[in-house]
Amino acid sequence: MTNRRLLSTGFLLSLLLASGLVFAQDPPKPQVTVAKPVVRDVVDSDEFIGRFEAVDEVGIRSRVGGYLDEIGFTDGALVNKGDKLFVIDQRPFKTALDIAQSSMEVAQSALDFAQTEFDRTEGLAKAGTLPTSTLDLRRRELLSAQANMRGAEASLARAKLDMQYTVINAPLSGRIDRKLLSVGNLVTADQTLLTTIVSLNPIDFYFDVDERRLLSYAREARQKGGVLQEGGSLEVSVVISDATEKPFKGKLDFAENRVDRETGTMRLRARFDNPDFVLQPGLFGRILVEGSNHYQGILIPDEAIGSDLDQRVVYVVGEDGLVSTKPVRLGPRLHGYRVIREGMTGDETIVVNGLMRIRPGVKVDPQMTELPPEAQSADADAPESGQ
Repeated sequence: MTNRRLLSTGFLLSLLLASGLVFAQDPPKPQVTVAKPVVRDVVDSDEFIGRFEAVDEVGIRSRVGGYLDEIGFTDGALVNKGDKLFVIDQRPFKTALDIAQSSMEVAQSALDFAQTEFDRTEGLAKAGTLPTSTLDLRRRELLSAQANMRGAEASLARAKLDMQYTVINAPLSGRIDRKLLSVGNLVTADQTLLTTIVSLNPIDFYFDVDERRLLSYAREARQKGGVLQEGGSLEVSVVISDATEKPFKGKLDFAENRVDRETGTMRLRARFDNPDFVLQPGLFGRILVEGSNHYQGILIPDEAIGSDLDQRVVYVVGEDGLVSTKPVRLGPRLHGYRVIREGMTGDETIVVNGLMRIRPGVKVDPQMTELPPEAQSADADAPESGQ
């Protein structure tokens, strides 16, 4: 019985020693990627949604009526100013031109005859062989012939003009729409819409701003010696829905002359070069307008930002490898990073990868990396967060 108790006691001691050895071993430290935040000069940007519009847009109509005889373009093609687009049946206008030409020749003949008669009668009247009344009659006939000649010239000029109007040329360079009428249809002068043309380079972008930011932009324009209504030389950039396209750079060049009473906003316009015709009229975009002066900003990746209840935090690694959290207030996305408004000094070492493996108070195995001054996703800059 005593031996059995000794064996049981030894077995329990062995278990306790074994478990003590197990508890004495430290668990492996989680490996995380850490980096210093990017500290650089930044300028905050205000973001607005707007739409692109053509600088010039024209609806093509005929100045003369008739049947459509010819179409000289391909639907959706780029056309140059002066290109032939449509031809109205010219035969009636050619006939009217011939009639006007003949009428002018008749009027010219009558004028020549009236001039000859007047000159002969004037000579005889001076010699006293004809009465003055006959000279007055010839003068009246000459004046009438001159008036008829001017009328014939005007009719000929109008016939020539109508003949020119039968050929409809592009009034500007740009992209043409589809034809809205087929050959053989009747065209009513100054009414029937045949197609439209929009210019593409440059292109305008319209957007609305609120009163607070409007006053800020106007103040900045005055500081640069300009006027907001004339653009104020404020530089802007616009981002479209295609993430592969980099932001397009442009300038404000116009603002309306009053604030809308119903909405409390004013419409502004920016102009952009568009040599590759990427930007199209009617396209939506996000425009970024510089909303502050240059300052030293602290930028970190969005992946380094965590949540703790109702606040945003970053995970800071101390020199001893111990993890702690810092509440932060977020700003806009700039240069591919998130601007930190408050909560950081810029010299912290923060976790940028592996947030799911850590919690405050845990020691980690930090792997240092260096963040580039500008992330590759810089074209995806986003507006300021409300946190």
